[in-house]
Amino acid sequence: IGDSAHAHDMTPTYPKLTHSHLDGVVKTTMSLFNKRQDVQHYEIKVFDKDFESIPFVTSQSVIKLDYLSKTSFDVYIRKADASRATYICSLSKLKRDDTIRTAVSSRICSKIKNE
Repeated sequence: IGDSAHAHDMTPTYPKLTHSHLDGVVKTTMSLFNKRQDVQHYEIKVFDKDFESIPFVTSQSVIKLDYLSKTSFDVYIRKADASRATYICSLSKLKRDDTIRTAVSSRICSKIKNE
């Protein structure tokens, strides 16, 4: 019972979408910090208010991140989808061969500021 649960951090909490260098596309920059020794991969997703998937592009949809490491990445969303995009989320990806102990997946979401 002495163990504590650690998640991961993703910032900013309320990202703003700004113009990108691509016509018809907006973007935001996110940072991800890994506080979990048992996880090295995080999947990025974009959702609407009902947690339905929104199409997006980033350099890697699954980011490899070592324990206590931080990385930044850009998320690109079509302007046509920008008003529906509500959440940018990161989900810890657990190893399938870890059958000895129970592991907990964590999902962190940042709410997009739509102005």
